[in-house]
This record gives sequence, structure tokens and C-alpha cells, in this order.
Amino acid sequence: MSENTQPVFSIEKLYVKDLSVEVPGAPQIYLEREAPQVNVQLRTEGKNIDDGVYEITLTVTVSATIGEDRTLFLVEVAQAGIFQIRNVPEADLEPVMMIGCPNILFPYAREAVSDAVTRAGFQPVLLSPVNFEALYQSQRQQAAVQQGETPIQ
Repeated sequence: MSENTQPVFSIEKLYVKDLSVEVPGAPQIYLEREAPQVNVQLRTEGKNIDDGVYEITLTVTVSATIGEDRTLFLVEVAQAGIFQIRNVPEADLEPVMMIGCPNILFPYAREAVSDAVTRAGFQPVLLSPVNFEALYQSQRQQAAVQQGETPIQ
């Protein structure tokens, strides 16, 4: 095989694309002693920015509430990376972008969330590891069901 057809995967740049911290009830919220309910949401997006070059963004949203309507904090981190992905079969491109790249980005997003929550004056939130392959498969099955297709096993 010639060198031109070998699959290429490289990290060009990792960066925080967006970071938001909100503490709507400050300063009174710091006097609360009740344990908060923490909710974590993940979203991955990918877009082609040049020939064989993609920007993948993993957005992690963490919110902590007390009771039903009192928000302690809301932190959203969009951790992004520019990846060179070339000579990968079209069928394998989406899994690389939605499984492989988020696996690389997640530790950086996890650190940014923990740091932001700590700097906001709360105990750090340590996100549990995420199985992006299972998440990807689940999303594909949901999309297939919504389109009226038989889910892929």
C-alpha cells in the first residue's frame, strides 16, 4: 500500500471553546447545608472545517439543585479539538468522530468542570468515566426507532 492511503488520525489542537459558570442564588446559596441533586448532560458535535480536518466539540453541562427549583450552580464546558482524520472509510468516520474523539476530549472537559465548580465556591464535581461507544450505539438505536426502522443490534 502506498503511504497516501494509510489511515491518518492526529490531534492538531485541544482547547476550551466555551465555559460558563452561573451561581444564581449567591451569596445566600452558600449558607445551604442540604445535599444538592447533581445532573450531568453530554452532547457531542462534529463538523468538517477543511479537507480531512474536523472540529469535534464535547459539551458537558452540570447543574446542581436543592429541592425542586433552587439552583446552586450551572456549569457548561464546551471542550473542543481539531483532529486530522484522513483515509478512513466513510462508514468508520462517524464512529471515530463520535467515540474516539470524545474519549480524548473527556478528561480535559472533566478537569475544566471540576476547576470551574471549585472556583465557584463549591466542592469539586468529579465526573464518572463515560462509555462513549455505548452512548453512540444508544443514540443510533433511538434514531432508528424514531425513523421507524428496526434497531441495529
